[in-house]
Amino acid sequence: MPDDILTTDGGEIDNKRYSTTKGRNMEISEENNVTVDTDFYLLGFELSHQLNIFLFCLLLVVYCLTICGNLLIITLVSTSKRLHTPMYLFLTQLSISDILLPTDIIPNTLHILLSNGASITFICCLNQFYFFASSEVFECFLLTVMSYDRYVAICNPLHYNSIMTNAHCVRMAAMCWVLGFSITLMYTVTISVLTFCGPNIIDHFFCDLVPLIELACSSTFAIELEAYVTCIIVLLIPIIIVIISYINIIVTILRFQSKGSRQKAFSTCSSHLIVVSIYYITLLSVYLYPKGGKSLKVDKLHSLLYTVFTPLMNPIIYSLRNSDIKKSLKQFINKCVIRQNGRNNL
Repeated sequence: MPDDILTTDGGEIDNKRYSTTKGRNMEISEENNVTVDTDFYLLGFELSHQLNIFLFCLLLVVYCLTICGNLLIITLVSTSKRLHTPMYLFLTQLSISDILLPTDIIPNTLHILLSNGASITFICCLNQFYFFASSEVFECFLLTVMSYDRYVAICNPLHYNSIMTNAHCVRMAAMCWVLGFSITLMYTVTISVLTFCGPNIIDHFFCDLVPLIELACSSTFAIELEAYVTCIIVLLIPIIIVIISYINIIVTILRFQSKGSRQKAFSTCSSHLIVVSIYYITLLSVYLYPKGGKSLKVDKLHSLLYTVFTPLMNPIIYSLRNSDIKKSLKQFINKCVIRQNGRNNL
């Protein structure tokens, strides 16, 4: 799209500002006779100024609540002996991921909203994509591990302590992180060797894989092949494992004689099942839904849900539906009150 006819729903982009930004990092490739622009321009949401300000305030509040909520989960699990179990170890890892993801996306999104679009260097764009994708891949594997933990706890309770040892749980959590960062590194290296020609304008609020591929003027066959293979490994296989685990869990729970036992078993799994459902539904709506059947604004809205709002919902869901978290929170608040009263008396 040429610079001189570039328009958006929110108005015409300041061509002088974009041209100045573009000119700072432009290289001329004599061999291919193409212009290679090492800056990208993120359009953001293309809303009116008032709506941009409203969305800025909303995202800022959501970001602060997300950080506080997930830090609270980490603090409660680390300080309460009641929560020193495999399930809560995995929950702290989920909270760490839910801090990493919005921290990678929201600050730059806030800048885009205030500026009505903003440039980002190629290196910063790659870094943003790398940490975003690493967090997403990690969470796919971690939610699968958490479903396996619930499967063992419900379907094989007598051997739970011998199977889900602390060392084994730490190894599984570490493996999720290693897979997340290593698989995404493959994408990042492949993207880094692509050639981007002309005005590198990304109609999104962050550097995602699909918008980057669409801007490339060199062959994208390799990275598209990687994407298909990775979708099978990261999305399809984990979803199948989660479904099989919960089919076995539900069948086992229905065999319980006591109604109270069934309710308790369902309550221990319901939080994780809700989190898994929200996460995969929003993720699949972005990457597997046909592009021709939805607008860019709908695509951005779906991306906003799983990059910004899902990390906020996770600690809320686990806190509201988990009696152990509630008891630990009350104890934590009481300790803080006692300490504050002691300091005031001194």
